[in-house]
Amino acid sequence: MEEPISVLRCLGEYHSAELFNEDNVKTVTSIEQKKVEDSVQDVFNAYKINHRLSPPSLQREQHYIYLKRGLRHLSDAYECLDASRPWLCYWILHSLELLDEPVPSSVASDVCKFLARCQSPSGGFAGGPRQHAHLAPTYAAVNALCIIGTEEAYNVIDRQKLLDFLYSLKQPDGSFIMHVGGEVDVRSAYCAASVASLTNIITAPLFEGTPSWITRCQNWEGGIGGVPGLEAHGGYTFCGMAAMVILQKEHMLDLKSLLRWVTSKQMRFEGGFQGRCNKLVDGCYSFWQAGLLPLLHRALHTQGGSSLSMTNWMFHQQALQEYILVCCQNPSGGLLDKPGKSRDFYHTCYCLSGLSIAQHFGSWEIHHEVIVGKEENRLAPTHPVYNICPDKVAQAVQHFHQMAVPGKSGASSQTPNL
Repeated sequence: MEEPISVLRCLGEYHSAELFNEDNVKTVTSIEQKKVEDSVQDVFNAYKINHRLSPPSLQREQHYIYLKRGLRHLSDAYECLDASRPWLCYWILHSLELLDEPVPSSVASDVCKFLARCQSPSGGFAGGPRQHAHLAPTYAAVNALCIIGTEEAYNVIDRQKLLDFLYSLKQPDGSFIMHVGGEVDVRSAYCAASVASLTNIITAPLFEGTPSWITRCQNWEGGIGGVPGLEAHGGYTFCGMAAMVILQKEHMLDLKSLLRWVTSKQMRFEGGFQGRCNKLVDGCYSFWQAGLLPLLHRALHTQGGSSLSMTNWMFHQQALQEYILVCCQNPSGGLLDKPGKSRDFYHTCYCLSGLSIAQHFGSWEIHHEVIVGKEENRLAPTHPVYNICPDKVAQAVQHFHQMAVPGKSGASSQTPNL
């Protein structure tokens, strides 16, 4: 591993040259961009004065306290997320595993019991007990249970009913609806592929036509929209690319065009990523966008376009770490979108996930780390397809691949090529 990086790019002499140039033409977009850059520059300057060029620190203890409290107690402000409760479990549990903070077995067991109450009698998981099953909380619940990784957690998942639920959402063109009677978009294809591959319920008919449908969602920009014909978006692009990796069809996408698109979304001054063209930086895209680069690296290598001698992802890893550590940490714990915004568990999860991606370069023969600041800033690596730690992915795959695919005789011997 390299020595930790201690000189901040954001405080270098050249950094101000990266400010947005509006060419004397003010627009709503340029005005908002200028406001964000001013707020980021204020934070950078305050850091320079208060810390005298010392490297930024990850406020581990504060984040741990914030996350641990969230597993047991939520304020009234979270009432609006009553239909997203498995997400809260996943965001908090994944953040804790990245921080290498164990969850007490009693708490883990309580989470398992709660998620069991969220499982629909017809298969899949709902956003809360006695709600309708939906692919998004199904993805969150399966990920949370795989993070816990106990027999109790695995046994919560009714694989046969989960497969039946996925089939009920499959559309003739290969797409999936998010819930019965719901909308179609790329998120649903990813959520379906993710839970099916982790729990070993993938069947050929289930995803027939899905790769072709996702390919139609890639537009002229190079990124992927929610459905064919829509604007490219960081979250949808990640979902589409990750689904194609799971289904081993990533070569069907225009990978070089996708690479151009995503690398252009890292903001020159802030160091973080935007989600779409002419939008503002947002800490959550630290994962949705940066997480694409490991997937692209793997896919381009398979096509012969990437070298094993590389030791970095194809984005500025140092700049992203500085944005997260300097601009996105709440002093009382938790992470946020950008300076001036409030902390929440969603941004805590995806800022930390992006920080992990930026710290760890993993390929087939080497593992190379780039850590801004002290070694204590190091997070556990995250799997770029599932966004849970790689050992938890391997453990879940091993567990469920000892079981037969529902509707087939004998255990499956096929492991996802990830």
